[in-house]
Amino acid sequence: MAENRASDAEETYPDPEPERYPEGAPCWVDAQLADLEAGKRFYGGLFGWSFEESYGGTVWAYAEGDPVAALAHKADGRLPTVWTVYFATPDAGALTRRIHAAGGQIVTHPMPLGDLGTAALVTDPDGAVFGLWQPGTHDGFGRRHRPGTFGWAQLYARDTAAANAFYGGLFHDALFGPDAEPDFGRAPLTEVFPAEMPPHFLVHFQVADCAAALAEVARLGGRVQVDPFVTSYGTVGVASDDQGTSFAVLEREWGRDRGRDSGRDRDRYEDRGAGQERPPEAGQNEAPEPVTEPDPKR
Repeated sequence: MAENRASDAEETYPDPEPERYPEGAPCWVDAQLADLEAGKRFYGGLFGWSFEESYGGTVWAYAEGDPVAALAHKADGRLPTVWTVYFATPDAGALTRRIHAAGGQIVTHPMPLGDLGTAALVTDPDGAVFGLWQPGTHDGFGRRHRPGTFGWAQLYARDTAAANAFYGGLFHDALFGPDAEPDFGRAPLTEVFPAEMPPHFLVHFQVADCAAALAEVARLGGRVQVDPFVTSYGTVGVASDDQGTSFAVLEREWGRDRGRDSGRDRDRYEDRGAGQERPPEAGQNEAPEPVTEPDPKR
């Protein structure tokens, strides 16, 4: 669908610059899929991605020649089919130790992936799974914040105060530093979600038109889970692909939502970090809870 593809978007964006990600910045996403070819057809049709084989049989997705995501074969059919967000770190071993000391769990210990870098999977104390990426030759996203690329990651937590303390302590500079431009926030798991829904991250891909993107999801065999609704960080719709992998599409205006002033952007994070992805009838008008900086005295 032309409206959703990065190459066909009418809105103009600054030319991408080489990305270097500070510790705690979302820098990569991947999806574990049972059928890689079906995944390529779906996401290629939705976002206009092209694909190339990469390390260990994974497939990298490209937008206008820049790497933006990876698709990997799910080796164990019992595992969930999910998009995972990876946070940058200069030392995956040291960060996993800090995570464990703060109450998180290590799912897979840091593992080198050739010369690309080192990856690990961990959870926060609430059980939400996320990845760590220590770069080698691969820094992460070659482009982001443009249609067809990563735009945001939202954590749904049972205990938002604990999430503030954990992530605020772990990734303080990325969230609250003088040059912070956060690309993730958190919101509470509410009665909108099934009782069995665990805490989790929901990866958002930016699109030019949220409603049009969801229509294309349905045409490609996916499912629209939540129709477009307005949050403090853009217009969002939630969907799943034709293999049941959940993700969100995010419509934003570059000038309004990705300003160059880091101070203003940090202020927006404290507001939008609690943006609640829920249908309007589920209480969207409730006052958001701000993401707060951890108290150093505690």
